[in-house]
Amino acid sequence: MTPLKIDENLYQYCTPRQRETLEAIDRLGSAKAASIELGMNIGGASETYLAVKKKAAKKGYAPEHDFTRPVPDGYVAKGVSTYYNAEGKPAGQWVKASLSHQALVDAMREAVDGFKDEILPASVIIAPEGSEEHLCNLYTFTDYHLGMLAWHKEGGSDWSIAIAEKTILAALVQMVNQSPSAHTAVLNIQGDFLHTDGKTPVTPASKHVLDADSRFPKIRRSAIRIIRSLVAICLQRHQEVRLIIAEGNHDEESAGWLSDLFAVHYEEEPRVTVNDSVLPFYVFEWGTTMLGIHHGHKVKNESLPLLFAAQFPQEWGRTTRREIHCGHRHHRDEKEYNGVTVVQHPTLAARDAYAARGGWIADRAAWAITYHKKYGAVGRVMITTEMLEIT
Repeated sequence: MTPLKIDENLYQYCTPRQRETLEAIDRLGSAKAASIELGMNIGGASETYLAVKKKAAKKGYAPEHDFTRPVPDGYVAKGVSTYYNAEGKPAGQWVKASLSHQALVDAMREAVDGFKDEILPASVIIAPEGSEEHLCNLYTFTDYHLGMLAWHKEGGSDWSIAIAEKTILAALVQMVNQSPSAHTAVLNIQGDFLHTDGKTPVTPASKHVLDADSRFPKIRRSAIRIIRSLVAICLQRHQEVRLIIAEGNHDEESAGWLSDLFAVHYEEEPRVTVNDSVLPFYVFEWGTTMLGIHHGHKVKNESLPLLFAAQFPQEWGRTTRREIHCGHRHHRDEKEYNGVTVVQHPTLAARDAYAARGGWIADRAAWAITYHKKYGAVGRVMITTEMLEIT
């Protein structure tokens, strides 16, 4: 098979991460080999390559179609007309360009951003001493519904952005303090972290109207602030932090841009790794243990074992102890299947009117689970809202 070579002109249309992927493809001669080397899904490098080519084509560069006259930054190719000579070779070309809608939006954003402080990479936090190299702590927050509004007269407790922010930070501090000083922390934001996915307070797929506490920009900023704080808490106690921001049915798009944002934010912090899966299925290995993560909105619990075995055959084959963690149903459940246990986590969030009127009641809690590289799960800490004394 002929090795795949990258057109050097495509690099000018790449983000830094896309350039890294294309350079790997060019060096290794195949997108599949690049995906494996970079730890991506098998088709990940190929998708990146096609995305860059599509972006270049929009700018007027697609040499396989004789488009070789790119338009300036801020413009898109509105149309390309090429005429050919008797030999079938391009003899002339006209390119029509227009200012892109995104360029207009970006210009307005840049004007606003000019009044803001520069967004800098995360500052370095000194690694702790004396952590236990063979241990890993999994801190899970699922169905947190940041931005939801709940009233105690309906659901039994109040919930707002302010309450949610205080609750999650207090909960993680308690979880960290009660767990061993493990080498690695997996900070698992396991879907539905945000209650709404945009300015319209409805669920993305079914368009159910939601009780929202505030405007989406306030929810968005709170989410960023919270995750930064959670990672900082983990960095003070652990040598390495693996951040997973899983997609849920309430935040299908927001989980993606949050992951991308924090991947950039921590790109100069070698102790933090952000999971970059484009599918709503995530996996992490710790010694002989495989930890799978899925919110629970796409695949039912009983179907998760076979899915993860098929989706992650190498990780499955390398391990002897396996757990798949999910949420979505707002209550705890745990069932062992052949070769794997599915753990359904509870939530710390209060009940909104929809849950209260549906008669759904469950303990509000969050779990921290400790894993040994050889023995698998060896400890669990459960935090309830009553322990936090949030006012």
